Amino acid sequence: MVNLKNNNGFLKLFVIFLTLIFIISCSTKTYTVTKIESKRIPITEKENNSIEIENFIKPYREKINTDLDKILAFNPVILEKSKGEWQTNIGNFMSDVSLSKGNFVFNKRENKNIDICILNDGGIRSILPKGNITARNAFEIMPFENSLVVIALKGEQIHEIVAFLIKDKSPHPLSGLTFTIDNNNQAKNILIQGKPIDNSAIYYVATNDYLANGGGGMDFFKKGIKKYDLDYKLRNILIDHFTDVDTIKVKNDIRIFKE
Repeated sequence: MVNLKNNNGFLKLFVIFLTLIFIISCSTKTYTVTKIESKRIPITEKENNSIEIENFIKPYREKINTDLDKILAFNPVILEKSKGEWQTNIGNFMSDVSLSKGNFVFNKRENKNIDICILNDGGIRSILPKGNITARNAFEIMPFENSLVVIALKGEQIHEIVAFLIKDKSPHPLSGLTFTIDNNNQAKNILIQGKPIDNSAIYYVATNDYLANGGGGMDFFKKGIKKYDLDYKLRNILIDHFTDVDTIKVKNDIRIFKE
């Protein structure tokens, strides 16, 4: 009997020991980073990996270049922003095309018409050269991902646009709006689509998404009643226009008169 009791006590201790070992082994372990090693692996034209990568992307590059260099239209004169005090031929071209193309989309969606288009002179990054025009030219002129939006503005905000243009003294692309600057540097004869401005009316103004958010100092856009995103990139507007016409034409009419 004595030996049996001693054995039972030993077995109990052994079971408890195994249980503790099992619990410890199943507990969450915490690891600490003690050393970080790195190695630079150069990629050169001499290595097989580089050659394989080049061979892989070559057909895609050639396809992109073929699409970019396809002739879409002919331009009879150079369009550039370096010539013109209040307006430029490329500014007239871009604002007119943006208004026209944007209005087609806006009218279909909202059954409304765009009254004015204003863009920023700084957004034009290249000339439109004389000669054959391709999609690559559109990317050079408009390399950014800006899209066309329409802002519903009251007549008083149109006055703010005019005041901004007079103060800024930059040939920002402008379409649908004309006015005269008098000898006191004030605006008069403000016309929208050829009609005198109505301060109580709502006008739909097309611009890019950067300006629509108050960029370029154009804070008046943030006072808009409603914003319509056309999801139409300015670059694609140019490409679509080049595709639609045989020869590019520009209206050189005066939009901002100076007494």
